[in-house]
Amino acid sequence: MSTTLPPADLEPNLAPDVEPPETLATLRAELDRLDERLHDTLMRRAEVVERIAVVKGGVALRPGREADIIRRLLARHGGALPPAAIVRIWRELLAGTTAIQGKFLVTVCDTDPANPYTFAAREHFGALTPMRVHRSPAQAIAEVSSGVAAAAVLPMPTEGEPASAAWWVGLLNRDNPRIYVVAQLPFWRPRPEGAAAVQALVVAAMAPDPSSDDRSLLGLEVSAEVSQARLITALREAGFAPGRIVVRREPSAASARALVDVGGHVADGDPRLSALRLAERAPVVLGAYAVPVGGTPA
Repeated sequence: MSTTLPPADLEPNLAPDVEPPETLATLRAELDRLDERLHDTLMRRAEVVERIAVVKGGVALRPGREADIIRRLLARHGGALPPAAIVRIWRELLAGTTAIQGKFLVTVCDTDPANPYTFAAREHFGALTPMRVHRSPAQAIAEVSSGVAAAAVLPMPTEGEPASAAWWVGLLNRDNPRIYVVAQLPFWRPRPEGAAAVQALVVAAMAPDPSSDDRSLLGLEVSAEVSQARLITALREAGFAPGRIVVRREPSAASARALVDVGGHVADGDPRLSALRLAERAPVVLGAYAVPVGGTPA
């Protein structure tokens, strides 16, 4: 007895299951599901931040920890999403969660009609963070001293700047409340086309919190005759790794003031401070900042 085989086109399909091809609709549906999962995670994160605010109290600003959060995420990042996007997303997220912990206002000293320092502040502190713009650093710092503002964004000190712009000299007085440098802007480098290219420092009425990679700023009073080369030698002999130095000399003054950028996180009481033999009075720690991602300070 013979068996008649069915025509080839009627044979049963014995091939393994094959997934249907992706369509635009299925891909968009997957994105919607991912967006909802991301949103759920963000809401959960906000709940944890609220609990931290209850336990911790005090100022919500923690530039060192924020820097390490972004560094950790960039270290594990991969794929097509640009690293700069990770920085922007988390800067906005950090700004939002900082606002959860209490009133947060930033002042900016911006004398340029194009407002580049304001743009730099917005990039770092978030698009919706309340800000006030002043035309002098003294006005911006005064709002921090009075407690109206949590932080002030100020132009980076430069050699030969006018007395009204040398805001860092006032920090040598250690007024109450004491104002410290706590961050440097911008935190992301290199700068993309169209982004704010100015350099700025952030001050607050709090000691800077350390990150995994910091630099510090020292304020020194030295002889007006001292050279930068001699100052560098003295800093190295005391155990510091000096970088950029700004020296301010007043006409006919016997002493000069120096702003020195050194490697590492230097706190009050560091034994190296007392080893600085060129200083005419006790050196002052003016603050510290997390080294920007993508490059060291210029």
